[in-house]
Amino acid sequence: MKLLITGASGFIGSYFMANYKDTYDLQKFSFLHDDVDVLDVASVDAVLHLSALVHKMGGASDAEYERVNITQMLVLAKKAKEGGVRRFVFMSSVKVYGEESDGVYKEDSPCVPQDTYARSKLEAENLLRELADESFEVFIIRTPIVYGYGVKANIKSLQNLVKYVPILPFANIKNRRSLVSVGNLCHLVDVVLRLPLGAVCEATLPSLNKSYESIFLAADDTPISTTKLIELMAKSMDKKIILFKIPLFETLLKFLKPSFHKRLYGSLEVDNTQTKEKLNLKNPFVGFDLTFVPSKM
Repeated sequence: MKLLITGASGFIGSYFMANYKDTYDLQKFSFLHDDVDVLDVASVDAVLHLSALVHKMGGASDAEYERVNITQMLVLAKKAKEGGVRRFVFMSSVKVYGEESDGVYKEDSPCVPQDTYARSKLEAENLLRELADESFEVFIIRTPIVYGYGVKANIKSLQNLVKYVPILPFANIKNRRSLVSVGNLCHLVDVVLRLPLGAVCEATLPSLNKSYESIFLAADDTPISTTKLIELMAKSMDKKIILFKIPLFETLLKFLKPSFHKRLYGSLEVDNTQTKEKLNLKNPFVGFDLTFVPSKM
């Protein structure tokens, strides 16, 4: 299969390129360095669209999120469809459902995005699905936080905190957060890319609304608490760490830094059961390989 991949130099793209170079005939495309107008997709079988302006703590303009996450994607998707590409796989985010919640998100959970990044991802999904037909299959993969070798952003920041601060006030946090290892995520992508044409439509679960049959949730099977995550990180780095609890610390953090509080104490859990059944994934999606060294599933 000839696969066109965007975002190939990013965290997920780099892993996929390194571990599946012998599985696919890989062609890279960069919106920064290549011209979509002269892109030749005549021999391309599928597109894996990883390129995106990701969620930033400092934020980005609404116009920039729209340009990168919606407009660029739509230009590429239309060109792919017009050029005869049969399959388009889009990497989205569980943030389209909303923020932290005590409930569990499933494929057909209501989408109530809370920020510009999440809204741009959901709009991109909807526009893509309008393009889908029997000759152009669109698959959407929604992910929680992805971790593994080369990870950046929140997980990298927490890793550095564990590495350099041996005493932390994060004991006994009982939240439940779904994560996905980059290996598990790329395995799921590989399975989706190699589905026979029309396979998901034929095998749709009776319990799943038909409009959600092309949406998959990528997650390790077991959610994890912030406390457990920190303990596993410390163990993987052979670091001794002392966790303790400060009275009123959580309340104070919630008042002074609500975004940090959500990430440390909030729960965001997804149920990957239907995705695994649709794709006939029988092996457990084990996780928490937090060694931060290159590895292949």
